[in-house]
Amino acid sequence: MNQQEQNILDSACAALAINHDSLSSMCHMRFSDEPLPQQAIVTEIVGLSRALIFPGFFGTDDINSGNIASVLNRNCNRLLTLLENQITAGLTFTAPCSCTALSGIRDKARQIALRFIAELPQLKQILHTDVEAIFNGDPAAAHMQEVIYCYPAVKAISAHRIAHFLHSAGVPVIPRMISEMAHSETGIDIHPGAKIGHHFAIDHGTGVVIGETTVIGHDVKLYQGVTLGARSFPTDDNGNPIKGIARHPIIGNNVVIYSNATILGRISIGDNAVIGGNVWLTHDVPQGGRILQAKTQ
Repeated sequence: MNQQEQNILDSACAALAINHDSLSSMCHMRFSDEPLPQQAIVTEIVGLSRALIFPGFFGTDDINSGNIASVLNRNCNRLLTLLENQITAGLTFTAPCSCTALSGIRDKARQIALRFIAELPQLKQILHTDVEAIFNGDPAAAHMQEVIYCYPAVKAISAHRIAHFLHSAGVPVIPRMISEMAHSETGIDIHPGAKIGHHFAIDHGTGVVIGETTVIGHDVKLYQGVTLGARSFPTDDNGNPIKGIARHPIIGNNVVIYSNATILGRISIGDNAVIGGNVWLTHDVPQGGRILQAKTQ
């Protein structure tokens, strides 16, 4: 590299290092040696969790009746280590800490990681109901093994249930990383804050959007392109959106929402309701209600 080329690099690096106040959030400065969130490790965490919930379907292990206990034990130990590190990264990402404080944060992260692993049997149970609902709702599915192996909804819903636990435990950043990885992989966008009951099915799934404060009951089925979103939301005196308010729909039990329906705002869809395709909905629907697209005369 000649001197002119070196000068160009030095000048660019010096400009990049300037931390203007307006751009301070674009540069993450660690206080000491706290870990950083890492996409590849978060991806491995999701993969290990899926491999523990659906042994033999996810992961690279050759599982059989003779080695399943040892394989699951090994994966649990690996998952604990990775989770502890990445939860620590999430907890310190928005509030860099001193070396002294980092030890306490690691202890907290380990306890959350242990609670997550203890919760895996319950996650397995509810995800099995989701697989069952997807299989029972799709005549094209030959068997439940095909659903687990092939259907994007299984990947999206499993990622959501993992992310939702971490979100509920107060872990920053990492849950959203998980949900956006699943979004990229499947085309299904579920915020980790959304609360979803058992036997949840998404058919096809591309373009489904489920907002942060959505509440979905049991035995609910969505088709592709469904949006459970928010209307315009209030702002503070400076014009910034007010965070943390409930602004997404509440969906009751045994509800079917057909393709490309858009349901906006904190409205309630009653049990056993049916929402037709291409409907734009901003009002409550009673129990057993049917909302269909108006026919042109």
